[in-house]
Amino acid sequence: MKVAIIQHDIVWEDREANFRHLGPQITAAAGAGARLAVLTETFSTGFGRGDRIAEPEDGPSSTFLREQASAKGIWVCGSCPEVPSGSPGGRPYNTLVLAGPDGELHRYRKIHPFTFSGEHEHFNAGTEFVRVTVEGVRLALFVCYDLRFADEFWKMANDTDAYVVVANWPESRRLHWMTLLQARAIENQAYVIGCNRVGEGGGLVYSGDSRIVDPLGELVVTGAREEALLIAEVDAAHVADVRTRFQFLRDRRA
Repeated sequence: MKVAIIQHDIVWEDREANFRHLGPQITAAAGAGARLAVLTETFSTGFGRGDRIAEPEDGPSSTFLREQASAKGIWVCGSCPEVPSGSPGGRPYNTLVLAGPDGELHRYRKIHPFTFSGEHEHFNAGTEFVRVTVEGVRLALFVCYDLRFADEFWKMANDTDAYVVVANWPESRRLHWMTLLQARAIENQAYVIGCNRVGEGGGLVYSGDSRIVDPLGELVVTGAREEALLIAEVDAAHVADVRTRFQFLRDRRA
């Protein structure tokens, strides 16, 4: 499956401006043959306070993803601050929404709010892992800070071909981002698709460094500090071959 990482800047808390900016980039990804286009964490608002940027489930951001997926005939994902329909007025979840070309939606609610920045004070924590098979590739969905928790990735390894990690990971800790993406790939013998924003927002600078890492830890495609469309193949058969030749997962002890 051909995957497109859309490494993009974000206009702070201005959904419509971000929708206008990202629509043509998703079009370009589809035109290049991508079957999955990956946007960043909080792609439509930036990583602001939940009470300022919260929107209802099936609000403008997930609607944008669904409409783009349908119009372009591909899968599209990114995270947004959603309040579940059953709890209006409550705190949002940092929700990675994956939209399919036929209208289906899958939601992963970030399990680990980033307490260092106070995310836990404005967002609820999710409790459930999410795995979705897209074009024959088994995807496991994660958001930013989740990347630091290796055990969460291990729990899903046997039934995962590629981990999708969307982020607003600041430049000041870029070494951690790059290192952990490769570590998660090597540990679990799976692809890791990491999409991070660029630009400035909320007083922080973001360096991008988006990349796809293969099951042996090799870098397939990488981005730097500018907006970029990064495209590469993710192959479930390659994952199976690596795991057959190097049976490290079998030797793991609970």
